[in-house]
Amino acid sequence: MDFHDLYSRYAADVHRFSMYLACNPALADDITSETFLRAWSSAAPIREATVKAYLFAIARNVYLQELRRTSRHDALDDSIPSTSPRPDARAEQRDALDVVLRALRGFAAVDRVALLMRTQDGTSYEEIAQTLGLSVSAAKVKVHRARMKLALLI
Repeated sequence: MDFHDLYSRYAADVHRFSMYLACNPALADDITSETFLRAWSSAAPIREATVKAYLFAIARNVYLQELRRTSRHDALDDSIPSTSPRPDARAEQRDALDVVLRALRGFAAVDRVALLMRTQDGTSYEEIAQTLGLSVSAAKVKVHRARMKLALLI
């Protein structure tokens, strides 16, 4: 018996059996698909005398495997408050960020780069100085002055 004959002859029965187990049409479809996939990929030959029982056993095992997998999931509790910021707080944060970015656009490129390297990336003053071709003390001054200028603009 080839796979096409096997599927056309037993698919409806396996799907009905899967519906009895799962009581969920989408899950029954998945179980049916997985059953025939496992039967097709099985190395052992399928005996025609017990093929229906064999397919039902596969379907049952797939269903039980799905139950074990989903039993590890916990339902979300509605009483737990969300930790994400409220939409109005996010809008305020976006507005504040826009103000800072607009202010940074007005800085000289060296000042902006020095400030962002220090504050955003945590780059050491030595690395900033080396990257920008400045002395370490000049890099410190650039970052300090950029911070002061930004504080005044905001």
